[in-house]
Formats: sequence, structure tokens, C-alpha cells
Amino acid sequence: MKSRVHSDSDTRSRILEAAGEIFAERGFRCATVRRICEKAGVNLSAIKYHFGGKEALYFEVLNFWHEFAIKKYPPLFGAGENAPPEEQLRAFIRSFLFRLLDKGKPAWFGKLMARETAEPTRAFDHMVKEVMGERHKLLASIIQKIVGAPGSERRVLLCCMSIIGQCVYYYNTHYTEQLLGQDMSSPEEIERIADHIMGFSLRGLEYCCGAERITTRQMALMR
Repeated sequence: MKSRVHSDSDTRSRILEAAGEIFAERGFRCATVRRICEKAGVNLSAIKYHFGGKEALYFEVLNFWHEFAIKKYPPLFGAGENAPPEEQLRAFIRSFLFRLLDKGKPAWFGKLMARETAEPTRAFDHMVKEVMGERHKLLASIIQKIVGAPGSERRVLLCCMSIIGQCVYYYNTHYTEQLLGQDMSSPEEIERIADHIMGFSLRGLEYCCGAERITTRQMALMR
């Protein structure tokens, strides 16, 4: 009985690993069950037996590789909850970039989410609420601390999107590597990109903060 349990667990793990890589490379729609099974070294019935089908497998892959990526690159990536907000912001950016650009397994989830954003499936709503929503809340709280003065929820959300957008831009490594003429996935280059995005974002936040204060002052004078 134990050998059967171990065998089932091993088969399940091999499917999740193979599916993670293939879904990340090809997306949900272009990935095939046959290709996943070939890579995992299992027969076609294994996916139905362990997961119920391709879509259920995809949901499980997103959850599994999210936990894997977060364990290696947690959102605050070494910065404590009581660290200065600027330090937390850089940690958030570094964590996101490493999950997205690392060529190893931890990057599979970042690539899965990049594809899910560009080509949404039925998993999208779940991922927005359970994963992306939580990351946005954390980033929004960091931004609010940096800005200091109370800002509108919409302005803070737009700032979040601007920072995330800068990071996601580098997902298209073929384009950026050709443009810059260097490997974008090395730890040293990821650190340089993080520094650039951090500096650019802080300047942008300074502008947004100043713009909001001016608007508030002007509105007060008009009353």
C-alpha cells in the first residue's frame, strides 16, 4: 500500500513539474495534455486520474508554483514588516523581478501569471483575488507609507500598476536582451534592473504626491 501511495505522489509531482514548465512556455491554450504526459513520463490517463482534466491541472499548477515561488522569493524578500517603506518597495520589486526573470523553476509562476494576464482563462478571477489582489494590497500599503499624506485610492492603484508594469515589461526577455545586448536573467542584471525601477518609481511617487497636494490646495482656494 505504501509503495502505491509513494508511486501516486511521485507521479503527481512529475506531472506538476512538467505542466509548470510547459504551461509557462506555451500558455494554457497551446499546451497539450499529450506533451505534458510525455515530459512527465506518464500515460495519458494519469492527468484525468490525478487532477480530473487539463483545466483542473492548470489551476493546481498555478497554486503549486505560486507557493514554490513565494517560498523562495517572498514579497518582502528579507525586508521586515517594520523596515522603512523605501526598503520594502525595493524588496518587493526585487522579489517580483526574480520570480519573473529567474530562468529556474521559481520563475515559472511569474511567467504563468504574465501569460494569464495577457491571455486570461477561467483561472484569472481566482488569481486576481487570491494572488494578485494580495500583492497589490501589500504594494499599495507600501506606496501609501512613502507618499505619507493620504492619497486617493485610485491614485495609489495607478502607482501600483505603474510599478508592476515596469517589472512585467522585462518579461519579454528576447526583446530586451536584443535591445540591451546582454542576458537579463543573471542575478547581477536583475539587481541593476531593480535599482533602476526603484529610482524611477520613487521619482514618480514624488511627482504624484506633489501633484495631489497642489490639487488639494487649489481646490481649497476655490471654495
